[in-house]
Amino acid sequence: MADTKEFKRSPSRFTDRITADGAQGRPVEAGRYRLVVSRACPWANRSLIARRLLGLESAVSLAVTDPIQDERSWRFTLDPDGRDPVLGIRYLSEAYLAREPGYTGGVSVPAIVDEPSGVLVSNDYRNIPADLATEWTALHRDGAPDLYPRALREEIDAVAEDVFRDVNNGVYKCGFARDQGAYDRAFTALFDRLDALSERLAARRYLVGSAITVADINLFVTLVRFDAVYHGHFKCNRNKLTEMPVLWAYARDLFQTPGFGDTVDFDHIKRHYYEVHREINPSGIVPAGPDLSGWTTPHGREALPGTPFGDGTPPPPPPEAERVPPLR
Repeated sequence: MADTKEFKRSPSRFTDRITADGAQGRPVEAGRYRLVVSRACPWANRSLIARRLLGLESAVSLAVTDPIQDERSWRFTLDPDGRDPVLGIRYLSEAYLAREPGYTGGVSVPAIVDEPSGVLVSNDYRNIPADLATEWTALHRDGAPDLYPRALREEIDAVAEDVFRDVNNGVYKCGFARDQGAYDRAFTALFDRLDALSERLAARRYLVGSAITVADINLFVTLVRFDAVYHGHFKCNRNKLTEMPVLWAYARDLFQTPGFGDTVDFDHIKRHYYEVHREINPSGIVPAGPDLSGWTTPHGREALPGTPFGDGTPPPPPPEAERVPPLR
């Protein structure tokens, strides 16, 4: 019987796929779709990184929500007049309602919205990055890396599943556990997995193969938030990331790789978690720390086998409108 005291993540409800052949009714088409993200959200960060690495900025437009939600969830209060300038909506929930009138479920990011109709296409956060890597190849930039190589997919999927269960979702299981037993189980599984990942990465630069894959993207988005929010806010406090030498070096290596750190906004991350999760942090006070300067220090992992982009090349700098504030 399932433990009702354990955090349960709801599955994505809208999982339409956008494919090269359009066989499922949603064809790949430049300029047709808008990716809606919160820079605070790790699940959205996955899609942001994939879009950057593959050079899809001009093919898939980007909307960034306010990191602070209200009772109607993600909102476009960062934009003039509080409306997304392309979709013309104030709340992402409006695209959900355009897809399913009367919808009362959760509103999550990332979300892909059909620009002409304003209808939500997908909120399938687990599969959007792999689809961007495999179905959108005709629109990839020259030199785009293969983030989901066919020969490695079985291993990538296996590693990604372990990371999702124990790390990506594991920190939430710790933070939102409703009794000591549920918390203890999640805490143990989280750090057992981090220890296993440290061992795996001790002699290899990336999780699977000799270049970055979606498996690395999946792990990075939790590691980059670990000390800023998960260690204290979610009580994941056996160690800080900075106290786990292999994972800290691995995370810095990725952060300093074009396409990773340039998608991360620590201000959005901290304000979202500490201000929105009032059941965990009733005061809404956002802590001043931690010191972020370590993210740009040398990591030494260039000595390990592998190169970030395989046979590909780094992405160019992000468009001016999509740049995040520098570390302070």
